[in-house]
Formats: sequence, structure tokens, C-alpha cells
Amino acid sequence: MPESSPTTRDTAAPASAASRTSPIPVPRSASSIPTRGAAPHSDDTAHSEVPATGPRRSTFIRYLAMMGPAFIVGAWQFGPGNLVSAVQAGSLYTYDLIWVIALSTLLMLAFADMSIRVGIMSSGSLVETIKKTLGKPTGVAAGLGVFSITLCFSVGNAVGSGLGLSLVLGGSPVRWTLACTVLVAAIMFARQAYRIIEKVVLGIVALMAFSFIVTAIITKPDWIAAGTGAVVPTIPNGVGLLLVALVGTNFSLNAAFYAGYASRERGLRRDQYRETTIADTIPGIVAPGIMTALVIAASAAVLSGQGGPEGATLQQFSAVLEPLAGEAGRTIFALGFFGAAVSAMIANATAGGTLLSDGLGFGNRLSSWRVRLGVLGVLTIGATVTVLAQGTSPVKLIIAAQALTVVVAPLLGILLVILSNNRGLMGDLRNKWWQNTAAAIGIVAIFATCYQLIVTTF
Repeated sequence: MPESSPTTRDTAAPASAASRTSPIPVPRSASSIPTRGAAPHSDDTAHSEVPATGPRRSTFIRYLAMMGPAFIVGAWQFGPGNLVSAVQAGSLYTYDLIWVIALSTLLMLAFADMSIRVGIMSSGSLVETIKKTLGKPTGVAAGLGVFSITLCFSVGNAVGSGLGLSLVLGGSPVRWTLACTVLVAAIMFARQAYRIIEKVVLGIVALMAFSFIVTAIITKPDWIAAGTGAVVPTIPNGVGLLLVALVGTNFSLNAAFYAGYASRERGLRRDQYRETTIADTIPGIVAPGIMTALVIAASAAVLSGQGGPEGATLQQFSAVLEPLAGEAGRTIFALGFFGAAVSAMIANATAGGTLLSDGLGFGNRLSSWRVRLGVLGVLTIGATVTVLAQGTSPVKLIIAAQALTVVVAPLLGILLVILSNNRGLMGDLRNKWWQNTAAAIGIVAIFATCYQLIVTTF
């Protein structure tokens, strides 16, 4: 028989769960709106709850303690598919597509915030809440939908990890892909996995930020043109699948959907919503958008017109720092690309295994062997496709895989909007009018992207 979900047990006995795990009782609002207690006690989360805040803790320390969930989501966004798409956008269309990144980041922030609010206010996981609110088939479809998207992302992550290391150390990208897959699997199966994942991802994000900020500074883009490209929407002729890939990686509704799970793994409470928004949600989502825009600007500055109609290659872009730093410049870029791939592998596999297990009713904690089996499945699919696709252009393979992720995105976006507007569930955290306006724009944008995918493919 399936294992009972830990969050289901929470629902059955909310008072006892809160007393066991929450260092500070969860306050109730004046209107007695029900709030979710701390995340269930497990070997993954017992030591990962956000520390209680108090007058003796400085604001800076409190904010540092809350960083994590949105950075995992951001790391999922800023994977090799994102970098490859950004390099292609800059080399083919200079600064014209930076507006796609700016708009996608704002929409991503709105949907990730919705997911986190639902995660905080729900008595169970997002899929469990969907099952209770909209019926079991809808919840199962959501879990399987996110899992199918993670399979697409797993291909780009696997290809990117091997390609990044081969740029640094030489050798076969496929062999490095297999080595990276084994490394990530070891991290995922470690005790207290969520704490390890957060620390690894935060460290890699810092490495990426350094790498690409340095790249953007040294290449000296035309910042006026970049600013114009960020605020003036244009759709160049022939952009096709590349536009879909840019939206699929930067407005990643599956990653936004998983934000609710990450917030529950951290045990975030209602009284911590405002501070976690400032310390984690905004910087965790905005940082990948800024880095993507910097990569487009740097590519436009040094690679415009290179590579012909196919666009510049990663090998060409990895050389942009050589005039200043010599061979070390190529290494800096390659390490940043490798970091993007590995951090995305970790976040993507975590989400895939969690949502598959939860959708099928087998629980949603990383300590569950069924969740970990799903994680292993995501990693295995990515490595297998990489091996079978030897000889295929890595850039084309990554972009095609990223573009396919938009197929299931409309379902996830609509479900998040429905849940975040449910008065009985959300209470005072229910969507405001401006949040629903952003949600409507996001839904229209993702349907338009799906249409673009169909037109481009057929």
C-alpha cells in the first residue's frame, strides 16, 4: 500500500504537529483565519526550519536565515538551457529580446509568490490541496505535469553539465555528464538532503553571479541599447523556437509551482511571509533574470553576427574574457556554465521526484524512498537521452528540450491562480487585484507561447 503522506498526517492532527515542530506558536489573525503549522518533522526538515525571530536577532541575520526556497527555484530557472538561449538571443538579435527576460522575470515573481503563499496557508502540499479543492484527477494531472516538464529540463541539464566540465577539463562531454549525474544523485540521497541542497545551490548561485557579472563588465555592452531592449518589445523575424525557449526557461511555471513545496520544506509560517518575500522570494527570482539579461548583453557585444544563422556557440562565448584574463577567462565562464547546470540538475530532480510521488499519493518528503526513486528517475532520463543523442548539436538539443516545457505550463498557471484566489484557503493572503492582473497577463503570455511553439513546429 502507498505510504501515507506526511502532510496528510499534519492535516489529521494540526495542533500536535505545530506543538512538536514550531518554536513559536503560529498567530491567528483577528478574523481567525486558519493557518498552516510548521512543516512536518522528518530527518530532512527537523533542523532546516527558519529560526524564530526575536529582538536579539539582527534583521540581517534573520534575512539570511530565510534565504533558500526561492533561490532553489531561481537555480532551476537559470540552467544551461537558459544560458544557451541567452547566448543565441544576443548573437542573433543583439539586445532586441532582453524585454522577454524582463517581462518573464516579473511574471515569474508573481507566480512564485502565489505558490509560496498557498504553501504557507495550506494544511497539506499543493497537490494535496488541489485534490481537496478541485478533485483528485486534477491533482494527479498537476503532479504528472510537473514531472513531465522536469524530464525535458533534465536533458538540458545533463547535456550542459558535461559540456561545462569538458570546456574546463577537456574530454568527452558524455562522460562528464555521467559523472555529474552520479554526483548529484549522491547529494540527493544524503541525510538531511534539503539542508545540503540549499547550501550547495546558494554557493553555486554565488559562483554564477560572479562569473557573469565579470563577463558583462569586461565585454562593455551598449547599455543604452540594452536598456531600450528591456523596455521596448520587438519580435524579430525568424525568432521562432528561440522565443519559446526563452519564455520556457525564464517564466517557468513548473519552477514557480514547486516554490510552494520548497517553502513547506523550510517550515515557513504565516508570520514570516513579509520577511521571506524581502529576503528570499524577490532576490531569488530577480537574480536569475538579471544574470540572463547580462549574458544576452555580453553576447550582443562580442558575438553579434558570429555563427551565421545558427548563432554563436558556447565555445565562442567562453572566450569573451580571454583578452583580459587569458585562458583563465575561458575557465571562469565554463565554471559558471557548469554551476548553472549542476544547480539546475539538483533543483529539477528534487521537484520531479517530489511532484511525481505526491501526484500518485505516495508522499512528498525527500526522506521518502519513493520520492528519491522519482529523483533518480529524472536524473537517469537526462543521462540516457544525452548518451543516445551523441552527435546531435548540444545547443539545438537543449533549446528544443526547453521549448517543450511550455506545453504543460498553462495548467499549472491556472491552478495557482485558482488556489491563490480561494477565500477559504488563503484568508488575508488571497490575491489582490494587482496580483490577479499580473496573473492574467502571465496566463495570456504562456498561451501565446504555446501557440508560437505549435506554429514553429508544424
